[in-house]
Parts: sequence; C-alpha cells; structure tokens
Amino acid sequence: MNKLRLLALAGVSLMLVPLSAAAWQVALHSEGDATPTDSTATETASINPVSIIDEVVWVVGDEPILKSDIEATRLQAEAEGMRWEGNPDCAIPEQIAVQKLFLHQAAIDSIEVTETEISQSIEDQINYWIQLADGSREKLEEYRKMTISQMRQQMHDEFKNRDLIQKMKQQLVKDIKVSPAEVRTYFRNLPEDSIPMVPTTVEVQIITKEPHVTTEEINRVKDALHEYTDRINRGETTFATLARLYSEDGAARQGGELGFTPKAALDPAFANVAFNLTDPKKISKIVETEFGFHIIQLIEKRGDRINVRHIILKPRITQEAKTKASEFLDSIASNIREGKYTFDDAVYVSDDKDTRSNHGLMANNPDPQTRTSKFRMQDLPTEVARMVETLQVGEISKPFEMINSKGKTVCAIIKLKSKVDSHRAIITEDFQTMKDVVLAKRREQVLNEWVANKIKNTYVRMNDRYKDCNYQYKGWVK
Repeated sequence: MNKLRLLALAGVSLMLVPLSAAAWQVALHSEGDATPTDSTATETASINPVSIIDEVVWVVGDEPILKSDIEATRLQAEAEGMRWEGNPDCAIPEQIAVQKLFLHQAAIDSIEVTETEISQSIEDQINYWIQLADGSREKLEEYRKMTISQMRQQMHDEFKNRDLIQKMKQQLVKDIKVSPAEVRTYFRNLPEDSIPMVPTTVEVQIITKEPHVTTEEINRVKDALHEYTDRINRGETTFATLARLYSEDGAARQGGELGFTPKAALDPAFANVAFNLTDPKKISKIVETEFGFHIIQLIEKRGDRINVRHIILKPRITQEAKTKASEFLDSIASNIREGKYTFDDAVYVSDDKDTRSNHGLMANNPDPQTRTSKFRMQDLPTEVARMVETLQVGEISKPFEMINSKGKTVCAIIKLKSKVDSHRAIITEDFQTMKDVVLAKRREQVLNEWVANKIKNTYVRMNDRYKDCNYQYKGWVK
C-alpha cells in the first residue's frame, strides 16, 4: 500500500459518544430485541434513526462495543493490509469482545502497565511512522493532519489497553513449557510439506553517529524548561498543565504523570534525581538523559516505586549537523573498504552503546534469555532492512538516517555479517525455531481454552443481526 495512504488511514479516529446504561438498552432494542420494556420501547420509538450518532451493538460484561469501534478497527485493518477469516462484520466484533475479556481479567488480577511502558510503546509506533515518512517528523504531521503531541495523546488509551492485554496473556501462559522430546514428536508426525518454512535471517553490524546538537539549541530547550519552572513556582499555572501543552512524550496526556515505577525501569540519570526528590511542591533541576531534557515533580513514593510528573523537551537537529555526521561515517566506510581497518575495529566510534561492546552486532529482542543476533527482515528497523536488501554478505552500506530506540535521529552505516536464505526447518539446525512453533501452538491452545471458559461465565448481549454469525468461539449467543 502507498506509504501516504497507510499513514493517512492509520490516523483515522472516530469520535465515540459515551452512552448511559439506559441508552445501551435503547440502542440494542432498536435492532429488534424481542422483549423490550414498555418504557424502553416508547423511548426507542421516539428516536429518529437519522439522529443516532453511534450505537451499542454488543455488551460484554459491563463493557459496550460501539458500532464506531468496529468501523475504526475495520479502517485500521485496511491500513495495515489485514485480511479477516470469514465475514468481517462478525470477526471484528468478536475480536473486540475477546479483548474486552482479557481487559476485564487484567483488572481482576490487578495487572498494571506504567506510563513509562505506554510511552515507550507509543514512541516505537511514532518512530515507525516517521520512518515510513522518509524520516521526516514534518511529513508525518502533514500526512496525519495533527502534531506529534496530538498523536501521542490520541494513541494513549489504545496502547494502554494493548499493553494490558499483552501482559494478561503473558501471565496466563507464563508456566507453559515444551520439552525437546515434544518438539521432535510434533515434527516427526508432520508431512514434509507441512514443516514450517524458516524465513530468511540475517546478522547485521551497525555503527551510528548522533548529529551534533548546537549549543544554541540546547540553551533554547533549557531556557524553555527554566521558564516553565518559574511559571509554576509563581503560581501562574500547574506542572500538569504545562506537561499537557509542551511535553514531548506519551505521558503528556496524563499531565506528565508516569505512574508508580521501579528505579530500574527508569533512565539512571532520571531515576537518581527523581528518587532524591522529597517535596512535591519543588521542581527538580534540569536532567539530561538519552531521551532529552527533563524537569520532574514528585507525586508520591511507595517503597521502591515512585510516581512523578515530568516535562521532556528534545533538541532539534539541523540538516547541516546530519550532513556532517553522514560525511564522517562515509569516510569510515571508505577506510574499511580500503582495508585500513575492519568494521569491528571501527565500532569504537559508534554512539550506540548497546552494540558498541559487541563488535556492533545488533541484538534482536531485549530479553537476555531469548536475545539473538539473527533477524527476520520484518524484525529489523525499516531503514536498516531497506539497506540490507541492497547488500551482499560482507558489504558495507552507504550512510543513512534512522530513528534509534531512544527516538533520536541518528546517521548509520551497516555491514551484512551473515545471511541464511529461507528454507524448510531442519531439526538439527533450526531446533529453536521449531521449539518456538510448538510453544506458540501450546500457548495458543491454552489461551483459546481460557477464552472459551471465560465466555461461559460472562454476560454477553448483542444486536439480533449478529446472532447468526459463525464465530470462532461458541457461547457468545446466550
């Protein structure tokens, strides 16, 4: 799909009109429920269908599913090129209903996600969109017809729910394991043409250089933060208000509030200042982290966790600075090609500390237990994947721009260290891949059984037009 169309569709949002419990009944009965109360029937008859802005089409537990929810999901699926199994008019509301079940259980089990986690998820998505927009924040804002700050605010609740659902699923399957014997047995019984294909995998080394930020730009950011501090101290406004207006991360919508977070989950420089705050009325000094410049306000401490507000501003980078960084890396690449030194030797100049200590080798998956240097093409950052496609093993790319994991624009060069083309899995060579297949199927089975049992004990109501659908799970129609 055209990148412009993808970004435009990804920005579609529908205004959802909150409905009272009585209004839910009106909306449901207006579709022909057999036993409306007299008062509901009278109320329904008095409604002009043309005047209905939105309607509740399902209720799961005490959570409504609106018609606009279904249409928004349909548009998002179209933007991402998704295809539905069966009738989308049935599959989409069922998918939303299943999500409601996981969210309900997450609330029961007190599953939480911090604002830091939500912000990181949002930043990852925005950075992906920026890459689609040729690395330009301005082009992204033009395509989406809103500012980056507005995107963060719009995405907050959706990403909070997404992260809650993911954590709930992980909780339900955390104890599921498979043995080597189970893996071998599973694949021994599969026909050869059913053995999964292992996609092409690559190993990539990278050197990055952050474009120089001018002293004038740093001073501009610091002056703005000093001004915010002075306005708060004079009582002109509140920290939360300024965070909503100016902070450049996903927590802005919450007035900069991060939620109770352990020290280890925060940037070390940020954590050191935050945990030394004692007076909620005082504003911290300016703190520089890998993400930008912050000021912090204490809300509350609970044991080893802290809840603070922050305002973050990120210095802007000039095109001249990007050009200088690119030229520096171009000279490094030329010297490597001429044999003056190796890529491994040159890694010491890289600004990426996560890869610098490992000869520049990129790591896939932050979890130390499952971390690997092997990437499927779709798992690489977009700009890196684009460069990999132009390289043979051992070749070094030309310099290019990308957004790193901290949300910063950097210049980079890469070397394609190894490549294994797509092939059918072989137990002696691809055991981990085959184990992952069996483990995923086992986890999927457990989650499906959980959903089926949860449906049995959950109140579900739907408009009549949804009762003849062929659903994946039985029991929706009570």
